[in-house]
Amino acid sequence: MSSSQPKAPSEDADRISTLSQPPPPSSSSSSSTPAPSSTTPSANAPDFPRLVTNDPKRTGFDPQTRWWINYFKILTGSVTPEGVFHYRESRYVANEERDCRTCEKWRDWVLQHSPTVVFLRQKISALNGNIDASNVVCARCPARLAEDGQVHRQSGGFSPDSGILICANEISSRSHMEDTLAHEMVHAWDHLRWKMDWVGDKDLKHAACTEIRAAMLSGECRWSKEALTRRNWTLTQQFQECVRKRAVESVKYRPRCKDDVQAVKVVNQVWDSCFSDTRPFDEVYR
Repeated sequence: MSSSQPKAPSEDADRISTLSQPPPPSSSSSSSTPAPSSTTPSANAPDFPRLVTNDPKRTGFDPQTRWWINYFKILTGSVTPEGVFHYRESRYVANEERDCRTCEKWRDWVLQHSPTVVFLRQKISALNGNIDASNVVCARCPARLAEDGQVHRQSGGFSPDSGILICANEISSRSHMEDTLAHEMVHAWDHLRWKMDWVGDKDLKHAACTEIRAAMLSGECRWSKEALTRRNWTLTQQFQECVRKRAVESVKYRPRCKDDVQAVKVVNQVWDSCFSDTRPFDEVYR
């Protein structure tokens, strides 16, 4: 990172060798992209849209009715898009135990066999940190539906004090687990290597830089994933646009960020130095 980015800490700086307890499910703020750290909203936080609660008369989805009846009503067009959202969340609650078991199975495999994750574990260990199954926790992460119609979800989160959260209900495959875990581990490496201002008390440049790096190095913006899962078939500047978009989305939900305009501005300010910084990799691996 450039001199304008997070500076290397002294040897007695806080390190995540304390990453031994899993973060509670609420430790990561919900957003449309993975949130990197645990923070508490403040008076300076942006005004989030009000959340929408289910009204069976309005949506057509009745949580007191058997799931298959609601599913049939969805197939026949008797449930509104809002109702479909609430139905999906209700099934996540019902299947939470199953989803967490699957998540833990994928987590354990990725920790042992993913070249990217194994490499990051080694680099984190070299900084006196540790990432393993004891501090990578799988849990259900409720989504939020706002009055403006936007659905805010997350795949995972990082807490400097606790570890990594993986949202079991949002992880769709072992490959998705690999991308998500690698993303959060880049945050963990940044936390150990640099004296990070996670909340943004000084400014949001640290947050923007680590989000750029995590999106760039995790593999979540590779062309095949953008094309096959997000239907983005753009050939030119696709990777850069994906990294920039995901970084802006994450910064936007930081407590100290006023709005999306400020998020775009701060990402642009650090873009050149942070997008070119591939440490601890020699280059973008995935």
